[in-house]
Amino acid sequence: MTIVPVTSADLDAVEVSWFAALCSDDYRQLGVPEGDLRASFAHCSAIAKEAEAQGFRNILCPSSYQVGQDTLSFVAGMAPLTERMNFLAAVRCGEMQPIMLARTIATLDHMLEGRLTLNVISSDFPGETAESAFRYQRSREVVEILKQAWTGEEINYTGQVYDFKGISTAPATPYQTGGPLLYFGGYSPPALDLCGQHCDVYLMWPEPKEQIADRMKAVHQVAEKYDRTLDYGLRVHMIVRDTEAEAREYAEHLVAALDDEYGALIRDRAHDSTSLGVSHQARARDLADRFGYVEPHLWTGIGRARSGCGAALVGSTDQVLSEIEDYRRMGIRAFIFSGYPHLDECRHFGTRVLPELTTCSLPHVYGRVPQGTPATPLGTGVRT
Repeated sequence: MTIVPVTSADLDAVEVSWFAALCSDDYRQLGVPEGDLRASFAHCSAIAKEAEAQGFRNILCPSSYQVGQDTLSFVAGMAPLTERMNFLAAVRCGEMQPIMLARTIATLDHMLEGRLTLNVISSDFPGETAESAFRYQRSREVVEILKQAWTGEEINYTGQVYDFKGISTAPATPYQTGGPLLYFGGYSPPALDLCGQHCDVYLMWPEPKEQIADRMKAVHQVAEKYDRTLDYGLRVHMIVRDTEAEAREYAEHLVAALDDEYGALIRDRAHDSTSLGVSHQARARDLADRFGYVEPHLWTGIGRARSGCGAALVGSTDQVLSEIEDYRRMGIRAFIFSGYPHLDECRHFGTRVLPELTTCSLPHVYGRVPQGTPATPLGTGVRT
């Protein structure tokens, strides 16, 4: 297997994040909706507060047009309810006018006192079917405008989509120097170019390790063109128990009531259901054995009823720790875990695995939080 050189050799720690199920994506058994697991503010805020109590460093707050809570409103509501954990807010580029988005993000960053990170997303909007090249061009322009708003005195920008002249950035000064850290996921050449030039952490969905290593190498080569270094992240579901047999048994229970036709409807309702990344998740399912395992501990059954991240690490505490260590050796420094139902699995992982890991907050490692911020980082690496 090709191993990508570690990009954070000075950092003997990983950022471990959980997932806030804002998109009504929480089940006791996949494909069987239950009212108490719907994406209400009460339920999703309980997940976030439990994640902070367990010691997770960040939490991904996803975005969907079909179902669930509004991402930025949810993050704002969580600011006074949490103290230490970062929030990774998904931002769909173009959904909001970029100068207004810069102000909104700056306000959130102050409300959270620097505990804000951003997941940059390119996607169609309701009623829109845009070419991939246009969507990534729109996202590129949004990111470039945000960076002007966060680092300069005024915005002067001429692009294919946006044109601004002499607009003051005074309302858009964030709490963090340079603005929040940018996480990004995408598979097409325009996606890799945008990430390599402007973003900080390249996020991947679970695939066989050979494919992950190849993807990391491709992104690394793009970043080198811009004289930049990225960190890498993996978004994957988690089923961890005291024994492998118990974990595999729970995985089978999770899909025991799933109707494949209804599962396809769940996948297809997502705006990213036809994306290149989703097709790679489908390919992993096709390559899996008859029990759904494409690698000894990587189970693809989740993808039968979910668009996007469609596989889980399944095993005992020691086996899961070994898998995480393998990924860490490959150069992955950010992990975003989740599990069904999210409150229960947060506790399973938080009590079994998290105490065995040395964790950090990547924004601190990048020097994004001003002096005087209470949280203390692990590691001293700084990216450009």
